[in-house]
Amino acid sequence: MEPNVVPIPDESLVARIVRWTLQEDIGGGDVTSRWTIAAESRVCAQFLVKAEGVVAGLAVAQMVFAQIDSGVLFSELIADGTPVRPGDIVAKVEGPGRAILSGERTALNFMQRMSGIATLTRRYVEAVSGTRAVILDTRKTAPGIRILDKWAVRLGGGQNHRMGLYDMVLIKDNHIVACGGITAAVQRVQAQNTQHLPVEVEVKDLDELQEALRLDVDRIMLDNMSLEYMRQAVQVTNGRIPLEASGNVNLKTVGAIAATGVDYISVGELTHSVKALDISLDIMEE
Repeated sequence: MEPNVVPIPDESLVARIVRWTLQEDIGGGDVTSRWTIAAESRVCAQFLVKAEGVVAGLAVAQMVFAQIDSGVLFSELIADGTPVRPGDIVAKVEGPGRAILSGERTALNFMQRMSGIATLTRRYVEAVSGTRAVILDTRKTAPGIRILDKWAVRLGGGQNHRMGLYDMVLIKDNHIVACGGITAAVQRVQAQNTQHLPVEVEVKDLDELQEALRLDVDRIMLDNMSLEYMRQAVQVTNGRIPLEASGNVNLKTVGAIAATGVDYISVGELTHSVKALDISLDIMEE
């Protein structure tokens, strides 16, 4: 299977994240490596995959070593977004031993988390294959590294929902209650949306759907609806506005949800319950 090629979304931001994490881990210095490994020692190590999945985060791992020591040579052998199997070697690093061991855990933390997200996303994408449904992520990401979580989703074949509270309007139940109804909430947004940001509104039943369809919105979220209600919602909407299913989505239910004809399915599990892909960094004996 061909990899999902997704360029780094914001190199300067990712570089800052790498600097923060290295400072968190190394602080004033890696005392263990400094006291056990000679300054002139050079090693070669390889990233070994130990479970089936989709590899992601190699570009971030390369940044880790580059920031520690520009003398570390990082060689990517399998591209980000590529399916992998146990025993695959996805990259090699060669250079000063102290630098490589100092960067080992940070590089693996990024790769294992991102690969776990990409792997689960690929499973969801495969589960809705043959339908029109697109798998979306949510804002249920790790604080401070959302850009990496959402990048990993794209490497797994999914698409990103809004990045944050600033790039899309999503009128949810609490907004609706606070405003006194769907129509009032949408009208308030429309009166102030000078940036022409996309507007999505959440509905919980078919009556609210009918109300939302009379408004000029870009997408309607079907929140925790039954399969039968979703099928009816698709029929009632008849393609006028894209529909997004949300709530009670897992790998057992997503196929049936997609079969209702919805356009999008948002899945919080992609990023809020990450199971890291098992990857190790092993020094190669001479």
